[in-house]
Amino acid sequence: MRHKIIATAAMGLALMGGIALAHAAAPKRVRGTVTAITATEISVTTRSGTAESFALNADTHFLGETTGGMSDIKSGSYIGSAAVPMAGGGGKLKAIEVTVFPPSMVGVGEGHYDWDLGKNSSMTNGTVGSLMMSNGNTMAVKYKGGEKMIVVPADVPIVTIAPGAMSDVTSGTKVIVVPAKGDAKTAAAVLFGRNGITPPQ
Repeated sequence: MRHKIIATAAMGLALMGGIALAHAAAPKRVRGTVTAITATEISVTTRSGTAESFALNADTHFLGETTGGMSDIKSGSYIGSAAVPMAGGGGKLKAIEVTVFPPSMVGVGEGHYDWDLGKNSSMTNGTVGSLMMSNGNTMAVKYKGGEKMIVVPADVPIVTIAPGAMSDVTSGTKVIVVPAKGDAKTAAAVLFGRNGITPPQ
């Protein structure tokens, strides 16, 4: 159990150093499909059709994502949401995706910052303070230093995330590769979709 806790903590640090620190000039995330994977390298065809390869090492963390739903989001849940400004929304954001973190990952990447999922996109990682379900699904997401109101349309993908293993990733798996800080050709983390899903972040 102690080894599992240490591994989870290390995973959280890797995420904070790569996936979530977009505001600290984090390396560009690479989204695509695995073409090959060995103990030391992962090769990916990106969504634009280019081939990319990244070194894997003992510090590379694998995080599996599973399809979820609004029922997974509760008051007190720690979530991350890529979003864009909502037209006429009075400062509200419209979610592009929502990731629900397990309790062991509370605090990972906390804050609100720019994201690379599309024009004007941002990422907000924080704790859900309240859910308003009467006029659409709206979350009040609180983080250190602020709060954002995020509307979650019915067709927006919601996923849960948990530690995985290299053996979970095979040719054809949809992934997001997060390069290591200071080394764009080594993977700090690999987010992968379970059961054929595409990580929506």
